[in-house]
Amino acid sequence: MPRESNAVKRERAIEVCKRLNDRYGPVECFLDHENPFRLVIAVLLSAQTTDAQVNKVTPELFRRWPTPEAMASATYEELSGVIRSLGFYKTKAKHCIECAQMIVADYDGVVPADMKELVKLPGVGRKTANIVLNVGYGIVEGIAVDTHVNRIAHRLALSPKTHEKEPLKTEQDLLKILPREYWNDVNHQWIMLGREICDARKPLCGECPLADICPSAR
Repeated sequence: MPRESNAVKRERAIEVCKRLNDRYGPVECFLDHENPFRLVIAVLLSAQTTDAQVNKVTPELFRRWPTPEAMASATYEELSGVIRSLGFYKTKAKHCIECAQMIVADYDGVVPADMKELVKLPGVGRKTANIVLNVGYGIVEGIAVDTHVNRIAHRLALSPKTHEKEPLKTEQDLLKILPREYWNDVNHQWIMLGREICDARKPLCGECPLADICPSAR
């Protein structure tokens, strides 16, 4: 099979975005939050855990430690007890406290609105930073590639198979072919498709609005 040009991939990617925008429209963040600090903590907690599970623990978490200053003084034992139901809660508890401490010490208690600064925070990678910038500050610098976005990008052959296990490379592939005006909505709309239709194990290709342009459709 001949290798596709970026122009062909771009045409398919744009059509994907247009169809999903028609289907879902603007999609709000799935994690409950009130400000950038609570958002960064919620996204940090969501790694390898469902958003619904995170939303169950954050009300108590933010009741007890509502601000960076409060969380910076939390004890590991107390905080880990509140988020114990989440996967990898021990590491996440450590990151929550250290993240809050760094926000207080280095950024005067304000979550930085800058990619380079955000990824310095403990537990915060590029995916988390993209979500915080996009949702928390309305700044679009990239595309947050989670498991749903990564899976769909590869099923649509918008990123080479060699990047299938490297979300950061998948993001760069998408940024190269998608015009910037489409970056904003990719994460949440593609997550909706992943949850509703493009399941990891049993994709419902017969119900998919992208079936006619998806190289992986059955």
